[in-house]
Amino acid sequence: METHTSLGFTCQVFPADCIRVQSGANLFDAIGDIDAVCPGDVYQLDHRAQAATLRLAPPRTGSDAIERVQRILSGSDIGAPGDEICVVARLTLMGADARMLDVLIFRFAKDRAAVFAMPLGAMLVGLEYTLIQASAGAGDVPLTQMICVSFTRGTQILLPDGSPSPVEALAPGVPVLTRDHGPQPLRWVGRATLRAEGSMAPVVITAGTLGNVDDLIVSQHQRVFLYQRQRLEGLDGAEVLVQAKHLVDDHTVFVRPGGFVDYFSLVFDRHEIIYAEGVPIESLMVTPQTLAQLPDTLAADLREKFAHMAQEQHVGIEAGANLLARLGRGRVLGKGLMN
Repeated sequence: METHTSLGFTCQVFPADCIRVQSGANLFDAIGDIDAVCPGDVYQLDHRAQAATLRLAPPRTGSDAIERVQRILSGSDIGAPGDEICVVARLTLMGADARMLDVLIFRFAKDRAAVFAMPLGAMLVGLEYTLIQASAGAGDVPLTQMICVSFTRGTQILLPDGSPSPVEALAPGVPVLTRDHGPQPLRWVGRATLRAEGSMAPVVITAGTLGNVDDLIVSQHQRVFLYQRQRLEGLDGAEVLVQAKHLVDDHTVFVRPGGFVDYFSLVFDRHEIIYAEGVPIESLMVTPQTLAQLPDTLAADLREKFAHMAQEQHVGIEAGANLLARLGRGRVLGKGLMN
């Protein structure tokens, strides 16, 4: 188990002119800050686009404020160590595949003419993305605390014989029961101890909320699998993936900050749905884009071993906070107890 360290943040970025409007009010314009975009415009990533690696320093020790300016670390493909970048906008796009994707727009503090886009997820060449919402700045999450898809110590994972195993006892090669492909061997288990602050604070789904006997405690970005017996209006399918943070109601589901938390990530040959505390939930999906957004402490070994793996997401619609609010949280969760 790794002890906590000051984490850097590694991500993939594109020059803004690699992502342009294909239809809409700003036809052929590059993606940009809130003054340069229009909701409803449809963007595509150019097939010739080459992603650049950007490494950022961790936030200042003891700082609880969201930092709009951060410094580049050595190992970045753009800029120089010590250069400052400033996040000027956070854009929410919806892909033609119904998945939501946030994109951060940033500039260099010393050269504001150069504009870059940082997708916080996989942005696929050829897929159309419609701009849903634009806001100034990075929002409520520092860049160095973006993605963590993990279970906490003690989470019970279902094995093929029907018995549970605490996630910390699992190792590569151990078979785990999956929803769609039966017993599947683990390829990799990631372990990290992180400060439970900001988006690294875990979400507690209390016993009984999703049919779980005991509390299910996961990272905020961990997606829960919900199956609808009847397709709800506004959904194109019956299978829905919802990030744990979108289930928070501060009553039966809440964020628990403070101290440190042991996180464990599970990787299979495919992106799988497994059972944690009896709840169907995703494994870590490995793609170059998601690898680039994991905290360094959690993903250094994974990046080395699976840098070129490109798993496809398990079938399922990504339901964000806006969609849950529109459909009614109770309707979705009430029908989401079946697996």
